[in-house]
Amino acid sequence: MTRSEFLHAASLAAALAALLTAGSCATPTNDGAITADPDRNFPITVAPAFKNITLSFAASPAGLVPQDEARFRDFVQDYLAGGNGSISVSVPKGPASSDEIRYFGERLASMGVARERILVGTRDLEDGDAHVELSFVTYSATTAPCGNWPDNVANTASNLPAANFGCATQHNLAAMVADPRDLVSPRALGAADASRRTTVMQSYERGAQTAAQKTADQSANVSGVQ
Repeated sequence: MTRSEFLHAASLAAALAALLTAGSCATPTNDGAITADPDRNFPITVAPAFKNITLSFAASPAGLVPQDEARFRDFVQDYLAGGNGSISVSVPKGPASSDEIRYFGERLASMGVARERILVGTRDLEDGDAHVELSFVTYSATTAPCGNWPDNVANTASNLPAANFGCATQHNLAAMVADPRDLVSPRALGAADASRRTTVMQSYERGAQTAAQKTADQSANVSGVQ
């Protein structure tokens, strides 16, 4: 690597570090002073969180016990919706460990988890604990608690917002964001729909309408008042 390439790589690394720091630390920059900007009054903190679940497993063909089946499905759906990286499966060492690993690996793959994101392993059997443990890392978004009312809100001579201004909005945003990582950095673009693109281009070249056609059931008037 040449010196210029090294300096370029170093500058990119520094920029990335600054971006992550700005998005994850989320500390006020105004020394606690209340402003008209809720983002500064109640900054949202994005941090990793560890999720795990323990399941009882019986030898094939029984598999998961009935009371754990629903918990397993919900856990996998949570991973598919907001999991980061891989999902791990830890089974106790013993004669049935291979069957357990195979069972959960196939179940996860059939539910949409990419095989390269499934990590499996064994652990020593401690105190007869034969449970299977699944875990993954996700991200959570939080902000400071609301309810700070140190002053009489009827005193408006200063024309400044109340200390609690914007807190509920920030809490709602932190609770509703689909992927908290989007508050730190933008996600990459998804794959283009090549078949739809071809259809639109062919219609354009023929001079035909390129927008999708709506049926009568898909059309409606907001109001009949003229």
